[in-house]
Amino acid sequence: MNEQWTQVKSRDGGEFRAYTALPPEGSGPGLVLLQEIFGVNASMRATADRYAEEGYVVMVPDLFWRLEPGVDLGYEGADMAKALDLYDRFDADLAMDDVAQTLAALRAHPSQRGKVGALGYCLGGRLAYLAAARTDVDCAIGYYAVALENHLDEAGTIRCPLMLHFAAEDGWCDAASCTRIETALADKPGVELYTYAGCDHAFAAPARPQYDKPAAMMAYSRSLAMLRRVLGPIYDFNALWEEHCYHEFVTRNPSDVMPTMVAQPYVNHIPTMTGGVGHDELKRFYTHHFVHSNPADTRLIPISRTIGSDRVVDEFIFCCTHDREIDWLLPGLAPTGKYFEVPMLAVICFRGSKLYNEHIYWDQASVLAQIGAIDPTGLPIAGAASAKKLLDETLPSNTLMPAWKTSEGKPF
Repeated sequence: MNEQWTQVKSRDGGEFRAYTALPPEGSGPGLVLLQEIFGVNASMRATADRYAEEGYVVMVPDLFWRLEPGVDLGYEGADMAKALDLYDRFDADLAMDDVAQTLAALRAHPSQRGKVGALGYCLGGRLAYLAAARTDVDCAIGYYAVALENHLDEAGTIRCPLMLHFAAEDGWCDAASCTRIETALADKPGVELYTYAGCDHAFAAPARPQYDKPAAMMAYSRSLAMLRRVLGPIYDFNALWEEHCYHEFVTRNPSDVMPTMVAQPYVNHIPTMTGGVGHDELKRFYTHHFVHSNPADTRLIPISRTIGSDRVVDEFIFCCTHDREIDWLLPGLAPTGKYFEVPMLAVICFRGSKLYNEHIYWDQASVLAQIGAIDPTGLPIAGAASAKKLLDETLPSNTLMPAWKTSEGKPF
């Protein structure tokens, strides 16, 4: 990322700095990222870099500057104690003046184009809500906001889309507080509220023990969906995925595949756990175990494609003759010369205009049965029939289920 610090002038004559990250394209919509109680620390800077990778010009203002400029704390011990002390002495109203000034500085930045959003965590989650109520921000997103229930009288002044993420086990915003918040915002158009079961405060912070990756991933996708819808930028994921597949299966050139991906991508073929994490491992995988491992008659029959705010879900049938060892799909199995076809599902996540990861799913038992590696007799394995039924839904259902006949004629 193209990182820098921007000096921002306060309304009362002071000056503070804001960590600034620019997107690979050099310009884009704006995003003010609002800190936790630990200052503009490594975690906040990494989050800014991530959103910059998604196409945003991101500013993270130092909102503790009036108490102590340049706060950069960890999450344990003396750092935690200091963070809590800073929070106790924090003036949210003065901070909102600084947020408004940061919005103005972001809009004046030569790289910023179009609309501007606000997104914050913990303390920053509350400030994101207040930004929606007090400023002209175009959308706002808050994660596990603290003390938000004390500002519900300002709900009537919210004029932009607002998204709030709550942790069901959050002691800083308990169930009673969440209910009050939900009630106050129930009739507000453009408000989205999400609660994550079993999660605690800071569930979206990778550096903290409360981190819950599945919930964090879901919340991130939901947040990005709002940012894309309100601010942009919009990328042609269909064309980007087609280009990636072209280099995988047509040119079969790993040096052309890798530039379609982020600097450190990963691929996971779920049934066989093949692929790689990071540029070097993944390029090794593509070079020696994927692009030239696919048989000459490999064919993909497209079934459906769903394009979202940050990913593509591709449904297709993979067809080929097992004329060579297919490392990624049938690792360690000598060629059998047998033809097989199997439904596959690919979930492809993007960051900005580059592929970030691929999760590929298929029924391995069906493949093994078709090449004669296992005997499907007496086992609930469909083999090639699963691909045929995907193309023709009128083919018989429940043929592998002996109990199906027992329900014939029974009332339902």
